[in-house]
Amino acid sequence: MSKKVKVGGVYLLDLKGRNYLWKYCGRRIAMEVLLYIAAIVAAIAFLILCISLAMTLGSMKKTLRSVSETLDGLTGQLEGITSETTELLHKTNALAEDIQQKSEKLNTVVDAVKGVGDSVTDLNNSVRRVTNSITVEAEKNSDKIAQVVQWSNVAFGIIGKVKDMKTERSSGWTAYKADPAQKRLPSPDGR
Repeated sequence: MSKKVKVGGVYLLDLKGRNYLWKYCGRRIAMEVLLYIAAIVAAIAFLILCISLAMTLGSMKKTLRSVSETLDGLTGQLEGITSETTELLHKTNALAEDIQQKSEKLNTVVDAVKGVGDSVTDLNNSVRRVTNSITVEAEKNSDKIAQVVQWSNVAFGIIGKVKDMKTERSSGWTAYKADPAQKRLPSPDGR
């Protein structure tokens, strides 16, 4: 005897004393329980995912806040560096202008020194020409110069002898001078 039983829109047959209905219903309940367990596990996994995502986002928020503070500090430092760089650039430009002005003044001094150098060179050339002309004239008149020197020596010799003769005649005395290199005799007084 077989019987048709409709369960959830499906007809089950009970053949030869076997109760498919019970087996079907037991499976159905077990499937529903597994479905609920799977949903709970999925919900717990989703909750863990949300918690870890929240923790990650919180950590990321702290990191981004720290990066923002660091960037604010860097912005302040860059503003300070920019102002110092601008000031240094102004000073460098002023120094370059000062060097340019001093260079122009120095150019006039260099030109003046060059003029003095040219004058000294011209003077040296003139002295060389005069020296060369004197040397040439001296070489031309060397015989005459030699004669003048000889005659002047003779004249000085004669003048010296005349003076010696005048001193001998006028005083009658000969004055001797002590030679500083010669030793003195001791005086009779012991002085």
